[in-house]
Amino acid sequence: MNSQVTRQDAQEYLSAVLELYLQLPETPSRASSYDRRSAVDLHVRGVSMATIEAAFLLASLRRLGRAPDMPPLSPIRSLAYFFPVIDEILDNPLPEGYLEYLRNKLRSLTREKQAPKTL
Repeated sequence: MNSQVTRQDAQEYLSAVLELYLQLPETPSRASSYDRRSAVDLHVRGVSMATIEAAFLLASLRRLGRAPDMPPLSPIRSLAYFFPVIDEILDNPLPEGYLEYLRNKLRSLTREKQAPKTL
């Protein structure tokens, strides 16, 4: 029974990581086998979902908030793209409430980018 629960918990974790990843702007529409292995790596390392979500949001906001006169970045092709930001957050945890700030900031920024341009 314990092994079954552990397997189920791991599967739920992997599904949640991949779902968050695929919902981000500039990520693929489908997870690759490499993305799944990267999610397993995060689970084995014991990285919390809050840390993963914060890293996804922070990296996405950094990309989306680039100056418009900068050359465009290529699309994100792998979940591993976020590993350096995950490590950054693990080394320097975010303040209380910052995850909610990142969620709101990304919603706001994506609405701005989707809004029709007016002259």
